[in-house]
Formats: sequence, C-alpha cells, structure tokens
Amino acid sequence: MQNVEFKCELRDPELATAVCRNLGAVHIATLEQTDTYYRIPDGRLKKRECRGEPTEWIFYNRDDIARAKISHFRIYSEAEAKARFGERPLPVWVEVVKRRELWMYKMVRIHLDEVVGLGHFFELEAMVTRRQNVARCHEIVQELRQKFAPTFGELIAVSYSDLLAQDAA
Repeated sequence: MQNVEFKCELRDPELATAVCRNLGAVHIATLEQTDTYYRIPDGRLKKRECRGEPTEWIFYNRDDIARAKISHFRIYSEAEAKARFGERPLPVWVEVVKRRELWMYKMVRIHLDEVVGLGHFFELEAMVTRRQNVARCHEIVQELRQKFAPTFGELIAVSYSDLLAQDAA
C-alpha cells in the first residue's frame, strides 16, 4: 500500500482543531499510541500499541524530505509480524509515545499529534487508491496544507523516532 504524507510542527493545535471543524472533517478518535521502533537493515519497522485496539506492526519506506512524499507501507498483525520478522526479539531502537487526534476529511487522515518529549505536530496521510492516484493525493494534500498553513511551524522531513533519537544523541 502507499500514501502521500506531509508532516510539520504544529504551533496552534486549537486553531488546527477549528480548521478541521470548519472543513467538515470528522473527528474519529483520540488515541494514546506507543510506537516501538526496531533496528532493521532496510526501511522502518514499528510496533504500534493503542489502548483498546489490536497491536499492529507497520513496516514502511519513505524518503526523508521536508515536503509531501510517498510512503510505501504494510501493516502486519502480531502473528504475521512473527512469521515475517521472526520469533526472536528484535533490537529496540526508540519508543515514541503520543496522543493523536485523528480526523478524516474525504480520504485523508488528519493527525494532530502531541509527542512526549517533542511537542505538537501535524500530519496528513492521503491513501493512494484506484480512484485516488498519486497525483490526486498530492493535490488534496496541497489544498489542505493551504487551509492549515496558519497553524504550521517548521516542515519535518523525518519520523518522530528520528527526532527522538537525535535528541538522545
């Protein structure tokens, strides 16, 4: 699977929430997530634990660039992850703990994140489908970026795990 992602600092979470409401975005949930990242030779692998939800293992590849970018990913169940990555424990790299406000606007996930140790962030994820190709996903992300622009801080090129690892170094 693939999506088009965009991430930046969020300077005004309250205004971002108001923009979501004004757009007619639907608030799906407030999620308490813990993502444990593992050292693997290629790509990124994280185990996502979220209260009240089954554990997911997410393997993904994407460029570290500060703009909208394509992410290729696959989500595994616990059993699928053991079959794919082995029964032995993988080396843990870093843990990301966050509170996520999940909103949906059409086929786009809007994330208003508060990451422990880092602060507030904004993410867009437009899923690539047969009806919504990569070019259309980029258009939708750009349209939404314009609407949320007054809430933004710096653009972010990397994952939260990379930011936390930089801070720990």
